[in-house]
Amino acid sequence: MIEQIFKIQAKKNQSRKGILKTKRGAIQTPFFMPDATRGFVRSLNNNDLIDLEMGPMVVNTFHLYLKPGMELIKKVGGINNFMDWNNPLLSDSGGYQIFSLIHKNPKMGKITDYGVEFRSPIDGSLHYLTPEKAIEIQFDLGVDMMVVFDDPPPNGYTKEKISQAVKRTISWAKRCKIEYKKQIKKRKLSEIEKPLIFGVIQGGKYLDLREHCAQELVKIGFDGYGFGARHIDEKGNLMEEVVKTTAEFIPPESLRFALGVGTPQDIVKMHSLGWDMFDCVIPTREGRHGKIFLWTAEARKIIQAKDELVKLPKEFYQIININNEKFKEDFTAVDSECDCELCKNHTKAYLRHLFSSKEPSGGRLVSLHNLKFYAELMKKLREEK
Repeated sequence: MIEQIFKIQAKKNQSRKGILKTKRGAIQTPFFMPDATRGFVRSLNNNDLIDLEMGPMVVNTFHLYLKPGMELIKKVGGINNFMDWNNPLLSDSGGYQIFSLIHKNPKMGKITDYGVEFRSPIDGSLHYLTPEKAIEIQFDLGVDMMVVFDDPPPNGYTKEKISQAVKRTISWAKRCKIEYKKQIKKRKLSEIEKPLIFGVIQGGKYLDLREHCAQELVKIGFDGYGFGARHIDEKGNLMEEVVKTTAEFIPPESLRFALGVGTPQDIVKMHSLGWDMFDCVIPTREGRHGKIFLWTAEARKIIQAKDELVKLPKEFYQIININNEKFKEDFTAVDSECDCELCKNHTKAYLRHLFSSKEPSGGRLVSLHNLKFYAELMKKLREEK
């Protein structure tokens, strides 16, 4: 009998908490994964991440394939060894990056039903990536979780174009699953050793396309299913009905992965609608630009009182920009209630000085703080009754 890899331990309305078993350890859900896109989280080292109790992270097939290249990574036995990271890693297939590259500049490549031809944004060299090759690369990376190669069209595309992308996504998912089984057999991986694999549900804002895509992916069979393409509309608002209904298309025993999500309010909302896993560059990217996530005073009281997050005000956090002139002579801590390296040791004035001096340690300190904010948020979601 095959052991259940994901077990729901508690459920409230649509939201749920559970435990996910991977070859590098168990993960409590819901969880957030920082983006170690190129095999590192910019400006942070492993000790920083361990101190923050960061578990799983996301690496990107497209970027690692181009640099440093798979031959180098294979020589050391995979990306975990290369990074010296002992916790679980999930690899994105790179589909979103490749298609964004081509959508922005058609001269950079072309998409066919067979696969994708593209030019490297690093040196212009020509490459080919198929569903089979994307899966093989992810096995070479040796990750705990992988994502199928899909066609993620922009939400602004016509329904006809998005329908074509859905058709291609389903076709490629079938090929990915076949290659996935081949690689397990070729590498003689046991049930414990094999990575988990996620299908990706496309369909833009069209619920009928999302439903069709989900139904076909479920027929193929995956460990989890992701929300493909952007989860927000052209105005930046969460497409609540679409993400809610898409979650309902996914079998309850399967993981639900909200790819690229996101802001704290979107994470809280999507968790309440049934999503389990999240990843985004926001906390570290914004951190490198001096934007700091802070609980509001009202939200902090609710957190400390261990009240439920549903009681949080709509605006439960704020973002301050430390580059603003008003912080030049502000000798208070960024957050007096936070015990991160930044808040324990430095003032807003000193942090602003680091940024105005273009000192990289400023970005590191804010990235640490923002990830701690996200970690605290996810812990709160997991602790809810």
